[in-house]
Amino acid sequence: MKGKPNIIGAGEVGCAVSVDMDKNSIYETNGFYWDTNGNDFLGAIVLPHYGAFVSEEKCRLFGDVSGKKVLEIGCGNGRSLQYLGERQAAELWAVDLSEKQIEKAARHLKACGLTARLIRSPMEEECGLPMDYFDFVYSIYAIGWTTDLEGTFCRIASYLRKNGVFIFSWSHPIHKCVAAEGDKLVFKKSYFDESWYSVTLQEGELTLSDRKLSTYVNALAKAGFVIEEMIEQSDEEMMQSREGRSDFAEKARMLPVTFVVKARKR
Repeated sequence: MKGKPNIIGAGEVGCAVSVDMDKNSIYETNGFYWDTNGNDFLGAIVLPHYGAFVSEEKCRLFGDVSGKKVLEIGCGNGRSLQYLGERQAAELWAVDLSEKQIEKAARHLKACGLTARLIRSPMEEECGLPMDYFDFVYSIYAIGWTTDLEGTFCRIASYLRKNGVFIFSWSHPIHKCVAAEGDKLVFKKSYFDESWYSVTLQEGELTLSDRKLSTYVNALAKAGFVIEEMIEQSDEEMMQSREGRSDFAEKARMLPVTFVVKARKR
């Protein structure tokens, strides 16, 4: 990966300021960021990659998607939808907070000869998506932006048919707490601190919360999901590649930087 991966966290940035959680303010701040500089600075993680050093090509979490109805939460530039569309998914749907990202995805998919139904909306909010309809709902490095994790997981469960599958990836919580300083890894914040914080970057401002792994697991259970698989191991072949010869890859050999969950609706 070139530049800074889309795994930003308080420990990684080192200049976070605690803020009160106000979802409308967070929508405005983060939506503006993705409308302007998001892809350019954070980069876009898209299928077949789930994040740093984890890929669908190795994990095979989706399997055969031909004839399936799929919904992406946080579609970004549309390339993950392209990946599944080219594998013969029957219907492509997506929601995204950013109007500019929706426009970018629409242009990209049209150029690829693919059709998708794209909705601009926070993932937490009612936006007219059909209930008990999708075979797969997935999110590649977007779930962590939600202001209401339990509410979002409950909505996602409502979109899935019975036995439908939910797959998502995000920056591993322990990675968010630890920064590389020379040849050492140093804890910069408490793993248990889930408070909201604002990060001011040269390119703009973001508001985030670093949730514990147990917070994700418990929210999935409350929403009626059963976890089938969880991945947090970095792929050695990817780390040994030219792109992986970096301080970040060395960090990934010591602790997980990405986690991926595959869960099924009961």
